[in-house]
Amino acid sequence: MPKTTICLWFDKDAEAAARFYAQTFPDSAVTAIHHAPGDYPSGKAGEVLTVEFTVTGIPCLGLNGGPAFRHSEAFSFQIATEDQAETDRYWAAIVGNGGQESECGWCKDRWGISWQITPRVLTDALAAGGAEAKRAFAAMMTMKKIDVAAIESARRG
Repeated sequence: MPKTTICLWFDKDAEAAARFYAQTFPDSAVTAIHHAPGDYPSGKAGEVLTVEFTVTGIPCLGLNGGPAFRHSEAFSFQIATEDQAETDRYWAAIVGNGGQESECGWCKDRWGISWQITPRVLTDALAAGGAEAKRAFAAMMTMKKIDVAAIESARRG
């Protein structure tokens, strides 16, 4: 196990979430599944307790800890996309699998994890600063899923 790992608390679906992430994002995989050696407050001996996985190369641990804690937008994965097709593909995968759209390129998967599906054209425009950043930001504020062509148009003025 790496020295630093993101631990994500799930009610009981850590394995399903990890498998979904591994199928959806490149450089992602389920690397180990560990079963509880004994009963615990939210489960029984033999049930999946933790799942080791990576999301785009980031090491994660899914913990089936029960319903005590819920995810919030205070934590999110940000996925940089190269074009509209890649943006659309990830958005559709997350939202179309029981997830939910939000604003400004954010969505939640069916387990409540927040994702920012962010085309590089947007981050490049914001990094440029000045009027270009202001126009791109104003355009983004009207969107759910980011529209690459609209951001490019806003950048040009």
